[in-house]
Amino acid sequence: MSRVGRLVAGLLVTCLALTLGACATRSDEWGDEEYTIASGGSTGVYFAYGTAVADAVSSARTVDLVAEQTAGSVDNLLRVGAGEALLGFAQGDAAADAVAGTGAFAEPQDVTAVARLYDEYLQVVVRGDSPVHDLADLAGMTVSLGAENSGVNVIAGRVLDAAGVDAASIRDPQLDLGASIAAMAEGELDGFFWVGGLPTPGIAQLARTADVRLLPIEQEWVNEVNDRYSHAYRPADVPAGTYGLAAAVTTLAVPNYLVTAGSTPAGVVRDVLATLFDARTALAQQVPAAALLDRRSAIFTGPVPLHPGAQEYYRDLRG
Repeated sequence: MSRVGRLVAGLLVTCLALTLGACATRSDEWGDEEYTIASGGSTGVYFAYGTAVADAVSSARTVDLVAEQTAGSVDNLLRVGAGEALLGFAQGDAAADAVAGTGAFAEPQDVTAVARLYDEYLQVVVRGDSPVHDLADLAGMTVSLGAENSGVNVIAGRVLDAAGVDAASIRDPQLDLGASIAAMAEGELDGFFWVGGLPTPGIAQLARTADVRLLPIEQEWVNEVNDRYSHAYRPADVPAGTYGLAAAVTTLAVPNYLVTAGSTPAGVVRDVLATLFDARTALAQQVPAAALLDRRSAIFTGPVPLHPGAQEYYRDLRG
């Protein structure tokens, strides 16, 4: 991070602490150890959001919480389920698989939801001058379908199957977002799959230096994926203007959850949620997706159960 970037980040944290009334009281169920938020790759929304939340909770509750880079949703869920991370970001479909012990998970994971945060969008990125205009055109191309143990990889496989494209026909280097962006910028990659909030910082940066397009995802494919899996998806559009797009592009969206282990103390979860909602406006200055957090929709995390501490928090709000 540049000197200016560090200065801006420091000012935002200071403003955030003032917004939260300096240090709020905290539950005595916190320990003195360092806690982590499993937060994805450094160029994605997960890591930006995780860093902002970690700073907010650390400042407001005088605890040591840090964002940690990971491979993505599946990795995050495994870390949370194993007690290696206090919190994690996860796509709703991957979280549903984790609870059921299916898909990438050999057995059910001890994972519960803290809140539904925002929707993520499938983004299949190609160069503006690419001959690829449809998923079927990807056969024989070098295209990253997401890093191993990522939610991106889960959705990529499901959508390609629904579109009748054999994933084995694609040369897949299994890159994370940062590596995918770098490889495309160097002309080493024909395209990549990504699932994240809009705009995703790394893709926005790429679009400022290179002409990029998004491939359309047809509604019938979304319907087929829903019928075969967890009904976690919905048809959606990436709006015109995003990454310089001249027109909206059809795609699919999937909800994103903040998760924790079922064994996490209730007081810790209540403190995280109180900070998250109190700091929402300040967080949104750093991560636009944070503005989408809503008390009315945050509870809709099925089939992933809400953590008991989260249930108490939302119940108290209604009272």
